Amino acid sequence: MSSQTSLNLSTIQQTLSPLSLGTLYKSLAISSLVLFLFYTFLFNPLNYQPSDLLSTIKHKCPSSTPIITNSPTNISHIVFGIVGSMNTWKYKKTYIEAWWRPNITRGYLFLDRAPTPEFQPWPSTSPPFRVNENLNKLKVYPKIVRPVQVRIVRTIMETFRQGDEDVRWYVMADDDTVLFVDNLVEVLAQYNHSKYYYIGSNSECAKSNFDFSFDMAFGGAGYALSYPLVQALATKLDDCVERYPHMSVSDFMLHSCLADLGVSLTQEKGFHQIDLHNDISGLLSAHPQSPLLSLHHIDTINPIFPTMNRSESINHLMKAAKVDQSRLLQQTICYHRPGNWSFSISWGYSAYIYENILPQSILWRPLETFRPWMRNVRPPLYMFNTRWPSNNPCEAPHVFFRDSIEYYTQQNQIVTTYIRTSMRGLSACSFTGNHSADAITKIQVFSPATTPMEAGGRDCCEILYTATKNVTKVKYRPCEKDEVIA
Repeated sequence: MSSQTSLNLSTIQQTLSPLSLGTLYKSLAISSLVLFLFYTFLFNPLNYQPSDLLSTIKHKCPSSTPIITNSPTNISHIVFGIVGSMNTWKYKKTYIEAWWRPNITRGYLFLDRAPTPEFQPWPSTSPPFRVNENLNKLKVYPKIVRPVQVRIVRTIMETFRQGDEDVRWYVMADDDTVLFVDNLVEVLAQYNHSKYYYIGSNSECAKSNFDFSFDMAFGGAGYALSYPLVQALATKLDDCVERYPHMSVSDFMLHSCLADLGVSLTQEKGFHQIDLHNDISGLLSAHPQSPLLSLHHIDTINPIFPTMNRSESINHLMKAAKVDQSRLLQQTICYHRPGNWSFSISWGYSAYIYENILPQSILWRPLETFRPWMRNVRPPLYMFNTRWPSNNPCEAPHVFFRDSIEYYTQQNQIVTTYIRTSMRGLSACSFTGNHSADAITKIQVFSPATTPMEAGGRDCCEILYTATKNVTKVKYRPCEKDEVIA
């Protein structure tokens, strides 16, 4: 046996001559180079749409399971999946570019077809694009009632297949959704990303929720899915489409698929579908005590700043968002007792003066400056209480909109200035002593620069008013423990 083994080894050594060993090493080197180039091409982050072959490969080798650590969630842990259409991209891109941060935010814009030459080269100010997979390959395709809705819901799976690493959350939205990324990070950091989470919000309109579900996230407002949930969903989504091909709305299809997995909706009030029309300033001036996360349907409402167009209005709002996103639209109420005035500040957006001392429980209710998504609907119309606009001088506010924002590092202050865009056109409130606020043309709000507002928290404030001047100052301060403002 030993002699036979020696003979075999001698034969092998003779076969592996120096020439054959060199050939072997060269072959290994070439093979390694080919594999390296293939990997580089497969995971290249450039703006291209993977072929069906590459999609299949990625489907078999999806992104790795995230490393569960105790490190705080940050913006790099979120991947955004945005659903768009080439038919409307020309008009929607300004909304995405208002919040997208090149080289910082991660994600993709999924289109129904490849961009036409007029949109090439693809700008770095927009998310990299992908083209959604062809649905014709699905066996259930002939039974699908609305293919575009299936395209939308499958974008979750296609976003996952891009193979991004170290992902904790996938945030899905439409191309006309404006997201507030810093607030998203803070809110999602409160949740355990290693669990199954489906986080979003309902419509503002009761009828819309009744028609679909009060337990469903409306996709235009945006919603967040934890990594483990998307990982599970990605392998089962096409099976779910086969179960529900008759469903005509992507949001309800997703809700049904997640319900089959035993996952229910976690509500976050900062997501806004904006199923409303006309002037939504009343809503934005009485935002709930929750961080602002999104705004949707920008093209179906009036510009949110009355002296600007829609695109200018969103960019103007984002200027305040870049300075202190934690306070954006957060309502702060304080009183000027000598004049019997109530001040309601929606930070970064608007300021109201009422010539009456109105309780906070009243001022928290939005003025119904808007109308519901559908006409001729029976009440209740909304998922929240509202106030009717009034011509009573003791109830109608003087309205100011933010004009500018300044950051003073040495004083540790942010100064937002709000100006009157039109006169109220009413007499003074006689019930409280005829103390007219007509002379005030500008309100300056001073807030701390290095103390962000905690989610669900509040600020208190003091009014600095001089009767001989047309500028009133409002100074924010921390609320005292159990402080009553009434």
